[in-house]
Amino acid sequence: MNTKFQNAIQRKVQNTPPIWFMRQAGRYHSHYQALRKKYSFVELCKIPDIAAEVAFGPVNDFDFDVAILFSDILFPLEGLGMGLEYTDKGPRLGFQLDAGNIDQLRSADQAKETLTFQFDAMRATRARIPSDKSLIGFVGGPWTLFVYACEGGHAGSLTKTKSLINIWPAFQEKIKNILTWNIRGQLEAGAEVVMIFDTAAGEVDSHFFNTYLKPILTSLVTAFPGKVGYYSKGTQKHFFGQDFLDLPWAGRGVDHRCNLTDEIKSSKKGFLQGNFDQACLHMPTADYKKHLSAYIANLKTLSTEERAGWVSGLGHGVLPQTPEAHVRDFVNTIRKEFA
Repeated sequence: MNTKFQNAIQRKVQNTPPIWFMRQAGRYHSHYQALRKKYSFVELCKIPDIAAEVAFGPVNDFDFDVAILFSDILFPLEGLGMGLEYTDKGPRLGFQLDAGNIDQLRSADQAKETLTFQFDAMRATRARIPSDKSLIGFVGGPWTLFVYACEGGHAGSLTKTKSLINIWPAFQEKIKNILTWNIRGQLEAGAEVVMIFDTAAGEVDSHFFNTYLKPILTSLVTAFPGKVGYYSKGTQKHFFGQDFLDLPWAGRGVDHRCNLTDEIKSSKKGFLQGNFDQACLHMPTADYKKHLSAYIANLKTLSTEERAGWVSGLGHGVLPQTPEAHVRDFVNTIRKEFA
């Protein structure tokens, strides 16, 4: 368990923030690439000891404070009988959900039987990483999973998904059952926090969020007070009501389009993770360092007390071909500047 990460959850004042990146175990990393030559992506996820090795790699190489379960948000859809394969162009479901086939989905109990490998991977990861590192799990946001099921991916303004809103209640009932069970299992297997990654929620408006997304998210977080975090890509955070923010979240993540200092000031409990622009790690080194310096200068306008709860990270996941040297420099620079 990492002291800095636990301090951030509890909003304890500390000089140096914990650091972890979304997708820190991924295609940019030579450790991952070496394993990928031996195993398919599905094998990397579903063979517990191999999943643990993938998660261990960036913690060992870059000294991140937190390891993340290596898996994928779409496995519940596979469990529901939608089929799933991973191609060079990304994940592909066997069919797209609509009003004519939603009754063909398997039951929640049948889907659960296909997901127990994640718990084995979580236990193997906890055993593989150092004892002074924290471990988090994750699930896909219910709406994001619905979007993938209907669109076959996260595409644009989600016109097709929104036109199928009449089947959302039936899908929601099954996915809430599965995700509640999955979060509980990940926590019991060693996760300190389980993140809800809800990227597609950035494509809805305030009324839509409060009508369709907020109820199921409320159900998930209130079932596990202080143990579930939430990340939504985009500008959606602008219409989070105070009642939503006051739910017993372990913390939240924000992307690079948000002003992090404003977010930290307005965040009253739990951690606040973010939010260096992940694409800027691709800039020429001198330019990347200038951009990082500006990012740090903005954060230094806050006092140490005001920064309580900050978890240093990116606006979203590490992109393919990100220079490893820049990832290493980011971690070292943050620790140096906030020593």
